[in-house]
Order: sequence, then C-alpha cells, then structure tokens
Amino acid sequence: MKASRFFIGTLKEAPADAEIVSHKLMVRAGMIRRVAGGIYNYLPIGLRSIRKVEQIVREEMNRAGAIELLMPAVQPAELWQESGRWEQYGPELLRFKDRKQSDFVMGPTHEEVVTDIARNQIKSYRQLPVNFYQVQTKFRDEIRPRFGVMRGREFIMKDAYSFDKDVDGLKLSYQKMYDAYVRIFTRLGLDFRAVVADNGSIGGSGSHEFHVIAETGEDDIAYCPSSEFAANVEATDALPLIATRGAASEALTKTSTPGAAKCEAVAELLGMPLERTIKSIVLATDNEGAEPTIWLLMLRGDHSLNEIKVGKLEGLKGFRFATEAEIVEWFGTPPGYLGPLNTKKPVKVVADSTVANMSDFVVGSNEVDFHTTGVNWGRDLPEPVVADIRNVQKGDPSPDGKGVLDICRGIEVGHVFQLGTKYSEAMSATYLAENGKPAPMQMGCYGIGITRILGAAIEQNFDDKGIIWPESIAPFQVVVCPMGMDRSELVREHAERVYNELVAAGVDVILDDRGERPGVMFADWELIGVPHRLVIGDRGLKDGKIEYQGRRDTEATLLPAEEAAQTVAQKIAAALAV
Repeated sequence: MKASRFFIGTLKEAPADAEIVSHKLMVRAGMIRRVAGGIYNYLPIGLRSIRKVEQIVREEMNRAGAIELLMPAVQPAELWQESGRWEQYGPELLRFKDRKQSDFVMGPTHEEVVTDIARNQIKSYRQLPVNFYQVQTKFRDEIRPRFGVMRGREFIMKDAYSFDKDVDGLKLSYQKMYDAYVRIFTRLGLDFRAVVADNGSIGGSGSHEFHVIAETGEDDIAYCPSSEFAANVEATDALPLIATRGAASEALTKTSTPGAAKCEAVAELLGMPLERTIKSIVLATDNEGAEPTIWLLMLRGDHSLNEIKVGKLEGLKGFRFATEAEIVEWFGTPPGYLGPLNTKKPVKVVADSTVANMSDFVVGSNEVDFHTTGVNWGRDLPEPVVADIRNVQKGDPSPDGKGVLDICRGIEVGHVFQLGTKYSEAMSATYLAENGKPAPMQMGCYGIGITRILGAAIEQNFDDKGIIWPESIAPFQVVVCPMGMDRSELVREHAERVYNELVAAGVDVILDDRGERPGVMFADWELIGVPHRLVIGDRGLKDGKIEYQGRRDTEATLLPAEEAAQTVAQKIAAALAV
C-alpha cells in the first residue's frame, strides 16, 4: 500500500466527548468518526484492524469445527415473544414497526433466530452436534453510550451457537469453544484472563468471560496468583472470614452515636475496628394486592453487597431497594441507624456468612443517633438465614483453597455460555433421539466483541505518542519512511526495493510517499501505532544502512540496507508464532 493512495485522517486533538484513552486515540488516529451517540463510521485504518481480528476469529472457529452462516439484523417480534424475551429484555432491545404495523427488533443477539433455524432444519440425532457462527452487526440501545467502541450501540460481534443431543455433548462443544477462545486471544497478542462469570439475561447453567486486563476496565476480576482460579467478582464465592462463632462476652448496650450514620463513623466514634460493625441494607419484594415483603441484609462494615448473588436467593428474585417511607414504616427511623433489634414490623433477616459467625458486634438501634453494641446471635437475635451475599475483596481466601485473592480490572471481550434447554424448550426445538422420541436440543452460545477488541487492545497498549498495536491486528505491520523521496533517486530506489521485498515476504507494509516532513511522518505512524518503522535517507545509505525502530523501542538501530526487509520480516514472523 502506498500512503499517497490511502486515506490517512489523523488529528492533533481528540474531541471533547472522548473520555478514555482508546476513544481519544481511535479518533485521533483516523480509525473512527462519530455519526450519532454510540454509532461510528469505521474509516479505512480502523477497518483494516477489524478485518484482521475477524480473520483470526474465523480461522479459529473453522478450526474448532464451527460452520459460518449469516442471520438477519432485523428480527420478527414473534420469535422474541416465543422465547419470552420480548418482555424480559428491557429498553436495550430496539423495537419498531414496519409499514404493515408488524413488530420487529434490531437484533442485539441471535439466540431466537438460530433456534428457529435449528428446529426447522435439524430433525434427527444423526445431524448433531452442529455449531453455527456468524460475524455480524448488532444493535443494543444503550441508555448512555460512551467510551467510543467500548460501549457503543451498534457494534460487530462474532456469535456462535452449538446444538447437542445431551449434556455431555454440550460440555464437549463448550470446551472446544473455550479452547478456541484461548487461541484467538493469544493470537491477538492480548494479555487476558478467562474467568468464571454470571449468566445474566442470557440464561443457562455455566459461563466464562474473557477479559483483557487493563486499568480502565469496567469489571473487577478476582484471581489467585498462586493457582489458576479467576472469576468475575460478581460470581466469586466469598468464604466466611471467621471459621467459628465465638462466645458472647459483652452485655447488650444501647450506645449514643450522635451523627454517626455510617459504619466508618461508628467505628471511629466507639474506638473499635470497622470489622466489628454491621452494615444494614433494606430490600423489598413486591406482592400483588398486598404490602411488600421487607428484607434486612446484614454485611460486615467493610464489605459491599453483591446484588447478583442476592437476586439468586429464594424469595429475592426481582428485589428492589426499599423506599425511605417503607424503611420508616418498618424500622421507625430513616436510614443510618438501622438494625434487626426491635423493628416496628416483622422483617426477614439474611446474614452474610461472615456475619453469621460474628459475636459482640454493633448494629443500629432503629433510633436516630443510637447504636447497640455487644449483639450476639442466639442470645439477642434469632439465628438468621445465612447466605453468601457480599463481594470478595483483596486478601480473601481463594475459593479453591490454594491461596488468597487479588483483584484486577478487566474489559470483557468474549463470553461463552452453556444455555442448556432454555431456548430449545421455549421454542420447541427438538430432535428425534435414538429411542425414537423427541428431545430438546442442548444449546451453547459463544460471543466475541470484534469492534470492542480494538478498544480493549488500545487500553492495554499505548503511550504518550499513541497506539502500540500487536503485530497481528495492526492496520499495517511496517511503515517505510523515505526521507526526501521526491528529491533523491537513491532514496526512492531503496524505498521501492525494501517495500517490494516486504510485500513479497507477505508483510503488510505501507510506503509513506506523501512527501511529508520527517516529524509529521513519524508522528502520524506513532499515533496510528504501526509496530515497525524503517527510515531510509541519503545519509544512512552512504554507509549502507537503514534505520529501524520498533514501536516500543526507545532508540533506533541501524541495519544493513540489503538485509533490512528480511530482518523486519523475521521479527514479525517471530511475533506471530504463537
């Protein structure tokens, strides 16, 4: 590729609405331009990287035995109504009517459509297993699209769906996809972790998320440095931090705590560790035609509530936080001094597993400016319902028993699910089993955010000059920068020769023949993030040398002019040999 025949739209400044590094750099490097909130044009440089990501994904999906097809972006409402997600999915599902007033959606995902394909095309166990995949545009009507391609409304996704005749087959298909994802993200040159995850709105029995590790990530990942354990914090079991409950040693005492409405303030006022205080959180579940059920959840003062875990507890599905009016009605006081003692109306108490083993702890007295110390289970309070309802934190024991947890930030770029029969039963996707009877297909689904990978890769690979792409997904692997090519026949001759040698070696190279000043050329390609740069000038050629610099190198080195192309081609081949 010659730069004079390519479109390079670099900018000196990022737009004011760009909040994170990847958004700023993708705009400045001429990769994307905003059309509307969360919707972007992908300019030629950006599209080149997208196509490279897609190519790696396709190669590994094909290698794993998946079969490519293409499903429509516009989907009929009937399919979503069959699965039950027409009502369940929420406002992110963009609904609209055609000229005949029929309901349609812009597909955020394709479980319904692919299940419709399977139930119409797969009749016998002899046709199973099968795994269909596509690379296609999705639309999710985010309430607040932000961070460029990281949380856009329109995006490109690879989604795959496996169909098996039994659970053992599903597990095998799932493992094949898991292994394929490990190969994909390794080939993409990303530092990533596969973590146990919550299934969310997709449903199913088990899942893993694939996260690119980056400080700007939106998700907290708990991992054990001394073992292979890794999971999203939302899905990590929080083991009790107290093995057994100690005997009561303090009297139950109502204590004045003026103005101390938070556990930290109570601990400081009473001169005790924060770990002895209890945080009370009030939830409500609505009952049709009757008053709500009010729940009091008890956490240690230094812990935080895990809403995902809470929503899975019996009776708490669809919970909401209680209103202040409800809190006053049930507890007799506004938030800040709440506790399980002497409530005005009965409440259901759930204690975190650590709290259940505490003794002589502190709770609110249900009276402004008062807390009660020396509280103990059994003596002062009935034994509670015990559950794991908190987020793990750094230093907690690892659930696998092989060390303690650390926490890092991650950007989710892939997710694999064992769906089971959630969709096949709802939509009557059955096959004729070996016993001659119909049975529902066991399904799995597997997604990769193609365009999101670009943003995640940049968040992990950048400096003050711009992007630093891994070789596998850089828009160009090498840039040849001739100094004064329009004035020096020697420079032109060597630039063309090196360029042609790199092309012949299968290297994705661009020759900057625009005639720009060296500073402008270097700044453009450092911003764009091309991994390798060759600078050809009269001064170096007089000594038979060409200047080479890797994007991460602090200084340039000199290569023999006749060997420069071969040397760089070997560097790229070594980087891609994973």
